[in-house]
Amino acid sequence: MDDDRDKQRSEADSEAEREIREGRKFSPQEAIARLAGPGAMKGASPVSPVQQAETEIGTWLRGHVEDSAGALPVVLHRHLKGSERLLDNLDRPLVALAEFCRDILASDYLLRELVREADVEWGQRMDERPYFEGEGSPHPDDPYTVESIRKALSEVVKELADLPAG
Repeated sequence: MDDDRDKQRSEADSEAEREIREGRKFSPQEAIARLAGPGAMKGASPVSPVQQAETEIGTWLRGHVEDSAGALPVVLHRHLKGSERLLDNLDRPLVALAEFCRDILASDYLLRELVREADVEWGQRMDERPYFEGEGSPHPDDPYTVESIRKALSEVVKELADLPAG
């Protein structure tokens, strides 16, 4: 008699599971999870440490870099994604960001290159010809100048220096 009850319960469970699955789309992620078996991801993040570090930097940049045009955070993030500096600091990605900004500030050449990249990014986003800073005074409509980028990077370094270690 117990076998009959177990069989009825098993059939009812199977029917309920079938009804639930009919209303859902089957994704590749679900297929991988089923192959791995129950509890395979227990305690682990499905996001790699590299992606976690890259996301932390991108989120921090969007929330802390004042840039109405939005190109500077994108360019900084692009430089750090997958970089050796980031890979060496996966557990402290904002340290990698601070080091990168200090290196840029220490080199006039690197600073000018970053300004040029921000100008290009801005031009692509706005579908306009970018204003490149040449010798002399910058164009009045240029959102990215050596001085504006220097100031922004200095603020990043200052703000990151105020963060607690760890």
